[in-house]
Amino acid sequence: MLSAFILNYDEKLIFDHIKQANDKIIFYFPVLNETIKSNLEKLCLKYCVEFKYFYSFKGEEYQLQMINHSNDFFKKIIEDFEVNCPHDYFSIIIGVDHYGLMGDLNLNIMLAKELNSPLYAKTNDDYDILNFLLKKKLDHFVLLKNEENFTLAKPYAYKTQARFSHELFKKAKSNKQTIVLPESFDERILRASEFLMQNDLVDLILLGDSNEILSKANSINVNLDGVRIINPKNSQYNEEFEDILYETRKAKGMTKEKAKELVQDITYFGTLLVHTNKAHAMVSGASTTTADTIRPALQLIKTKDGVSSVSGVFFMSLEDQVFVFADCAVVPNPTPEQLAEIAYTSANSARSFGIEPSVALLSYSSGNSGSGISVDVVKEAVKIVKDKYPQFLVDGPIQFDAAIDPLTAKSKMPNSKVAGHANVFIFPDLNAANICYKAVQRTAKSLAIGPILQGLKKPINDLSRGCLVEDIINTVVLSAIQAQE
Repeated sequence: MLSAFILNYDEKLIFDHIKQANDKIIFYFPVLNETIKSNLEKLCLKYCVEFKYFYSFKGEEYQLQMINHSNDFFKKIIEDFEVNCPHDYFSIIIGVDHYGLMGDLNLNIMLAKELNSPLYAKTNDDYDILNFLLKKKLDHFVLLKNEENFTLAKPYAYKTQARFSHELFKKAKSNKQTIVLPESFDERILRASEFLMQNDLVDLILLGDSNEILSKANSINVNLDGVRIINPKNSQYNEEFEDILYETRKAKGMTKEKAKELVQDITYFGTLLVHTNKAHAMVSGASTTTADTIRPALQLIKTKDGVSSVSGVFFMSLEDQVFVFADCAVVPNPTPEQLAEIAYTSANSARSFGIEPSVALLSYSSGNSGSGISVDVVKEAVKIVKDKYPQFLVDGPIQFDAAIDPLTAKSKMPNSKVAGHANVFIFPDLNAANICYKAVQRTAKSLAIGPILQGLKKPINDLSRGCLVEDIINTVVLSAIQAQE
């Protein structure tokens, strides 16, 4: 879909775009401006072009929405744009004009990024500051002076937090999966369940006594219509699950009495629902440890063929890009073989969620600049990955600055295809990974989605005990997409 984001209204600039569109043109106002709309209508009439337009917000209503629910504000704009712009039309997006060119500049830059629509502006020599500000925020833009003509700019490829969330929701909806949430006694789980059902993202199973769950939901004004509730204390599946658990674990000392007891545990019961294909994935851990979530999964679901250990990946959604960090949750001191597996499964996870992986195995050394035991582990892991998984772009050992910054990469690892362009970062141990993801989350306004457990045959994912409702929603959506694979 071709589009252009017009920062400030100019008749010639609009007309030049109309000429490019071969009469198939539609105008989009993220925030409707009646004066500009009237001018556009007259302009289209003048050049015998049909005037088509749509908008998302009127007048000042956008300000309240943006202040209270900024992510929802941008997600609505992305969704409206994709739904209402025919793919064979040229879309002209009219920038917000409420506080003037400079007053609305930051918002308009954000909107251009959200819509991945190249920005055009009409200016004069007095606006060198505009050129400076745009260069700081955008990969490219078109800044025209006087009577200059222009050529069409290529679309942006930003992945903002709202766009990443929108893409995940869209993918989850395309093939709905059934997700188990065992911790129905937790208010956060109930609120997340309401959102997930109302937005038709997944089908849900809650575990527990239906009367208690519905009473709790009613007391906090939560609607659970459409949610299936199963009580592990007396469900129709208990006998079947007891037999499965006993047969699977009897060589490890499991007794029938112990199996009967464990089946009534919500985490074991939820895992068995996934194991027997009665659900596609489980999300747990809002009130329990990671070990409590993983243990039944390792006993019953087990790891994928060719994978010996489970690891945890975080999707770090920054202002306009998404990085993958691993292993932030499970393996304290990975061996070279484990580190290679983590790199492989993380690259697969990135690709599953629409990110083409460029994998950097991190160290305090870039190439052969340093030495030490941990550097040797990373070097060996890189060799294993390149030998076993040549389909992925991988390099290391590499320092974080060389992995992410093209200028630093040129001096430290000039021959690397990954250096300067990495988006999947494999840390040498759990200490480094866990500290780094939390530092980025807290200081860079990053949305940290995870940990997503990788390496299991079926998705079982863990929540932090300090998770927010939004975290639960995102983890459920990611689990649903994992289950689609």
